[in-house]
Amino acid sequence: MPLTADDVKQQPRSKRWWALAILMLPVLLVTVDNTVLGFALPKIAEALHPSASQQLWMIDAYSLVLAGLLITMGSLGDRKGHRKLLLIGSLGFTVVSVMTAYSSTAAQLIAGRACMGIFGAMLMPSTLALIRSLFNDREERRLAVAIWATTLTVGSALGPLVGGLLLEFFRWGSIFLLAIPVLVPLLILGPLLLPESEPDASGPIDVLSTVQSMVALSALVYSIKHIASDGPDALALAAFCIAIVVGWKFVHRQLNLPTPLMDLSLFRNKTFSGSVTINLMSLAFLIGFVFFSTQLLQIVLRMSPLSASLALIPGQIMAIVVGILIVPVAQRVSVNVLIPVLLAFTAGAFFMVASFGSSLTVLVLAFALLNIGVGAIATVSNDVILSAAPPNKAGAASAISETAYEVGVVLGTTLLGGIVTAYYRGTLQLPDFLTSLQTQLAGETLAGAYAVSATLSEDQADELMRSATRAFEGGTSLMAWATFSLAVLAIFVASRTLKTPQTACAHSKG
Repeated sequence: MPLTADDVKQQPRSKRWWALAILMLPVLLVTVDNTVLGFALPKIAEALHPSASQQLWMIDAYSLVLAGLLITMGSLGDRKGHRKLLLIGSLGFTVVSVMTAYSSTAAQLIAGRACMGIFGAMLMPSTLALIRSLFNDREERRLAVAIWATTLTVGSALGPLVGGLLLEFFRWGSIFLLAIPVLVPLLILGPLLLPESEPDASGPIDVLSTVQSMVALSALVYSIKHIASDGPDALALAAFCIAIVVGWKFVHRQLNLPTPLMDLSLFRNKTFSGSVTINLMSLAFLIGFVFFSTQLLQIVLRMSPLSASLALIPGQIMAIVVGILIVPVAQRVSVNVLIPVLLAFTAGAFFMVASFGSSLTVLVLAFALLNIGVGAIATVSNDVILSAAPPNKAGAASAISETAYEVGVVLGTTLLGGIVTAYYRGTLQLPDFLTSLQTQLAGETLAGAYAVSATLSEDQADELMRSATRAFEGGTSLMAWATFSLAVLAIFVASRTLKTPQTACAHSKG
């Protein structure tokens, strides 16, 4: 018989924390998957020969589908039970991950990543909603949310390390086999430790709203990618217009439905909406940094996957430590003061890259600064988001939080990665001795140039890589300045919107 919320109240305190540990397994896996593939791109480029657009889609197909379905899955969990959805998602994620590990073409890998996104969307809202069922005490829940949020950041930060370790000894497909040791324990212990949430039979899932959200987000991402790879044209403009029109229709529909897919009333709370925005932007900064830094470390600085991953360990340690230590600080410092200070660390990280280049020392220090900011922001903002929602809207609030997280991941690679790609393709000066096929491959991505260099003589390879490195580092510098400007904008948004942190706690005390 499934555990209920009343059963949880009678459980020993230690059992609740063991249940939380089990809940963190899918959180860790889903977030590791956001960055581990970026680290494996050089190996995948050698094996599958993807185009520049396919490389970006390999990363974003997963996050795009995940973001598009999170609201739907959060509402479905509210209606049918979050534990049930979590277990179904874990089983499906494991099966699809194993199949994706043995992809033989770029198209198969992209399709596998998209399918992983479907099941990943079942996992994430359920974990945060079940925390609300497990912990009724405000301070216990604050610490549990801090652990959850820290796991989000740690998972993203650990992606490069996990990828480096696996790629040092195994083929690239091994990164997807992580699902087996991580999710099988959840499938076994979850029914014993996790309570089932109280179902909310408020109405059926609105399929049209789901389609609208997917179309709007997909069209927006496609337009940005197309501009990065082929420049602005009628197709990119058409996709952007579709995104705007369909997105407007989605919002209009949510405001008029008696039971909306996304409860936009939650955004009337400035602290809630501001925290969601900051969450999105901070994750975009982190993923954008991982996108270019992993290529710089492995291709430009010629480090092995393992050595490159070890170089990022200081930042990963900072994410873990700061994510936990920020809890007592958040209890004493107003959120509209604390989050702008933390955003200043992220701004400083990109200022370092923009001003001092992309040496190993700069990348290591900048990644540490970035994780100080992002790790703490994830903890503070997610606690505010969850506390701002009434208990019966925990699934909706957690789904919005996770949607912001995944949209941030998509924008990190699409927008920030697109800046690097567009600059690289627009400024690259290729040597005359390349064949037409070599010119095409080297002109699309830095990884493509590296693959072509392996077929050339030493002098020719050096000339090609000097040119490719110069273009890529120029794109990195431009992207760093753009991100620094966005971080300054985020500081302004946080200081203007996070004015009433007391409101965030009102529902949790009611």
